[in-house]
Amino acid sequence: MTTRTIAVVSGGLSQPSSTRMLADRLARAATAVLAERGVAAEVVTIELRDLAHGITDALLTGFPTGELRSALETVTGADGVIAVTPVFMTSYSGLFKSFVDIIDKDALREVPVLIGATGGTPRHSLATEYAMRPLFAYLHADVVGTAVFAATEDWAGQGDDVNPLPARIERAGRELAEKVATRPARAAATDEFDAVPDFADLLGR
Repeated sequence: MTTRTIAVVSGGLSQPSSTRMLADRLARAATAVLAERGVAAEVVTIELRDLAHGITDALLTGFPTGELRSALETVTGADGVIAVTPVFMTSYSGLFKSFVDIIDKDALREVPVLIGATGGTPRHSLATEYAMRPLFAYLHADVVGTAVFAATEDWAGQGDDVNPLPARIERAGRELAEKVATRPARAAATDEFDAVPDFADLLGR
């Protein structure tokens, strides 16, 4: 059985968060389809709330370090990416955008990406299309056709006739899995910061 790596980026700020819940469900949907095709999936989830200070430092210095650097290596080396953000003021969160800003503009070229978002009201449902999709299109990622938005009320409904969220999650997961399964596994991403010294070491910690 071949193996593919799926990097899951969750931009939720609370714990637990509906953003993480949606990210997990999308990952399960994708891995289930990969298993049907005889492909094992290694899922690595990245909680941006845990990297907030490192993201700010990287924006100020231009050099990601520690756990943030490892997270970037995971995302840029993955065979597929699931990216989910809460919606604030009609768009992705500042933390989510700041993390994406640190990613090299060519690191996700042609990488399959599934986008999702959560919000308090369905009025924000198009944020995946007018905010997130152009963002990943700029990075030349291969964004799957189905994006998933989950409003607060969507978590309460049961059955496709009442709530289309489960079916949409399954469809989006299948689209991502099919793209990932039909491509060769990616080689390990090169780290553009390998030649940069660790400033903590230079300062003698």
